[in-house]
Amino acid sequence: MTAIKFFLTILMGLGSGLVISGAVFAFIAIIGVVPRIAQKTKTENHIKTYETGIILGGIWGTSCLMLDYRLPIGTPAVVIYMFLVGIFYGCLAFSLAEVLNVIPVLTRRGNLKRGLKYFITALALGKMLGSILYYSVPGFFIE
Repeated sequence: MTAIKFFLTILMGLGSGLVISGAVFAFIAIIGVVPRIAQKTKTENHIKTYETGIILGGIWGTSCLMLDYRLPIGTPAVVIYMFLVGIFYGCLAFSLAEVLNVIPVLTRRGNLKRGLKYFITALALGKMLGSILYYSVPGFFIE
């Protein structure tokens, strides 16, 4: 009976993970992160590469959570990796904001005619500072 419960738990966990990861990837596809990045960087012919990278990153991230392994890549590689993750999250957040027309609504309601680049920079720097505090100040992040 214990083996059946164990098998069912594994099956439910894998099924739940598939549904959630499918929803996350569908969300990323719906808001148009990949085509927008490709359009802005003029690399539309590499969309498949972007999509493959996102899928492989999701699989790798999930396996890191499940298997709890460490790669001895050193501090500089970790800093570069976290910088790239931050870029991805920033692109995801701004794509969502663009789809929901957050920036145009804020500029109209806040009567921002000039200084929009400073507003967006302040948003990005605030997010960065919040992330640094979250991970570096004891008590913000508990393992």
